[in-house]
Amino acid sequence: MRIVYVMDPLERMHPLKDSTFAFLRASAALGHTSYHCLPQQVTVRDGRVFAHVREAFVSDTPPHHRYGTPSVVALDEVDAVMIRKDPPFDNAYLMLSLCLEHARGKTLMVNDPQGLREANEKLYALHFARWMPPTMVSADRDEILEFTAEVGGRAVIKPLDGAGGVGVLALTAGDRNARAIIDVVTGEGARLTMVQAFIEQVSEGDKRVILLDGEPLGAILRVPRSDDFRANIHVGGEVRPTDLTERERTIVDDLAPRLRRDGLIFVGLDLVGGYLTEVNVTSPTGIQELGRFQKNRPEEQVIRWLETHRIRA
Repeated sequence: MRIVYVMDPLERMHPLKDSTFAFLRASAALGHTSYHCLPQQVTVRDGRVFAHVREAFVSDTPPHHRYGTPSVVALDEVDAVMIRKDPPFDNAYLMLSLCLEHARGKTLMVNDPQGLREANEKLYALHFARWMPPTMVSADRDEILEFTAEVGGRAVIKPLDGAGGVGVLALTAGDRNARAIIDVVTGEGARLTMVQAFIEQVSEGDKRVILLDGEPLGAILRVPRSDDFRANIHVGGEVRPTDLTERERTIVDDLAPRLRRDGLIFVGLDLVGGYLTEVNVTSPTGIQELGRFQKNRPEEQVIRWLETHRIRA
């Protein structure tokens, strides 16, 4: 196969942590050709989508990556497009998805650009509010303070376009900093935010469940540092092996049909204390850590899935 990876520069990848690095390595191991493309290197001419690419090579030993010769490919002539641009899903990301829209149905895209637009990683979870902790979306300071008091006096406030735990802050009723925290995150009432009841079990870890076409490849547990309540790997969370509980498997089964319908094939669910908190779709990570715990290469299952689901002329 020929696979185009629309992503950030190869230089930004961590060879031991980045899921895209693992996909590129697995693609080569299975005999496929991988091409690298920056979002701004996508072009549309007369309704056809093209990409200015370079062949991409990765290695477990230094140098960990290198580029091949530049070329231009039509996306309707390649076998798959992996959209792996890191969040935030900003205006540039939106425009990229609208350009890629013209290749929908002509080549396999993971994840589907229409699905990426639909699935804000905070708000999409509200489709499954029955599995979430008490949650509200608001920019109103008084409303957020009232909600915090109602859910026991502790809550978490998150920017809707954040990632990696950045901008996620704890709220405590009666704290003299609470109003200031809300003003910072909401831009003094100008930006909607998500506020959720604080889940005490977060100290035990935030579970990342990695899904392929609605089926779990497995899960990892991200445990926060002793001096932080955020468990994200990006901010220092420790990664441990874990399994799905019966409730968590039920959550996965409930979400799977909607995820498939929206073309969200490679997805990371975040679960804390048996509650769904986020649905990560733009560039989910964790597959390398999962593989080390399982002593296998789950990334190869993803590439094998591409092999069997590509659109053949």
